[in-house]
Amino acid sequence: MIDFAGLKEDYLAHKEVLDSAIFSVLNSGNFIMGEEVSSLEAELKKYIFDDNQGFVITCSNGTSALYLALRALDIKEGDEVITSSFSFFASAEMIALVGAKPIFVDIDLKDFNLNIDLISSLITPRTKAILGVSLFGQACELFRLKQIAHANNIALIEDGAQSFGAQIFCQDKWHKSLSLADISTTSFFPAKPLGCFGDGGAIFTPHEHIAKRIASLRIHAQNKRYHHDEIGISSRLDALQAAILHQKLSYFDEMIEKRNAIAKHYLTTLGHIESVKLPNISSHKKSVFAQFSILAQKRDALQAFLKDRGIPTAIHYPIILPKQKAFSYLKTKENFDNAIYASQNILSLPINPYLSINELRYITQSIGDFYG
Repeated sequence: MIDFAGLKEDYLAHKEVLDSAIFSVLNSGNFIMGEEVSSLEAELKKYIFDDNQGFVITCSNGTSALYLALRALDIKEGDEVITSSFSFFASAEMIALVGAKPIFVDIDLKDFNLNIDLISSLITPRTKAILGVSLFGQACELFRLKQIAHANNIALIEDGAQSFGAQIFCQDKWHKSLSLADISTTSFFPAKPLGCFGDGGAIFTPHEHIAKRIASLRIHAQNKRYHHDEIGISSRLDALQAAILHQKLSYFDEMIEKRNAIAKHYLTTLGHIESVKLPNISSHKKSVFAQFSILAQKRDALQAFLKDRGIPTAIHYPIILPKQKAFSYLKTKENFDNAIYASQNILSLPINPYLSINELRYITQSIGDFYG
């Protein structure tokens, strides 16, 4: 059977360096925070910020990264945060967890990110932030979002759980996803383009005072041992995951090149099928293809057909956020036509650096056979 994410293949391809990093931590006896974590934070900072002037704080996962970002901005009960209606649950879940109200926006089907033209009409005196999601490996329109946010004296948060390494061209140069917002978050879940062997996350900000607050909040808001100025959480990245990520970062760009080559194959060979709408990558963006998600007519039948042929697929996501039972208390009445259409037709195909050309041909031929 074809491997959807290629996690085992990635480990085996880099077993020597990864094992060495793991055993180095085991032999050190230092498992929480410490040199491995600070070293990784320095490398992440160098990778994301062109001028090396930003701040990076690692944490336990991408969900807690969002929570810490919202807490650092003092977002709380009575506040509103504008965000996408089409994303993984955590994007809106953390807004609700801090007591604020998620204000959902429909998406643009060309990139599945929130429709910027709908945002301004949703801003009220209670709006404290826009939380833009960079979905499937392509950055949302960060520069335009930043302009809207700052013109209204509110913060911009980027949920970059799927876009580490993606780029967007603005102000005459390329910028990395996670470098432009007031606070950006990412996830190192194993299946992400840069993933560890468990859970992990990180927060990026150009603001020193925000970085200091987050660094405190992730350790129970402890600024001095056993002295706590406010309520925080335990959200530290462990040294084993940091060591693994440090090694994987060293060959990350090579893996992204391979993901893009696979995406190019899909785009070239599936483009003639009228029943399939392929992802659109804007000319001013570079995607890391965390997913290769198509909009397919007869989606469920196609998924079953591919499964019978040993081809795994996934649906990201079958229920839009405003329709989740957990958010029924919001009684949202707005229409989310594009998000609903996406949820009913989207299908993610296998994409990882280790798919062979024969596997790719088999996948695309099988989709062609289904539509006949």
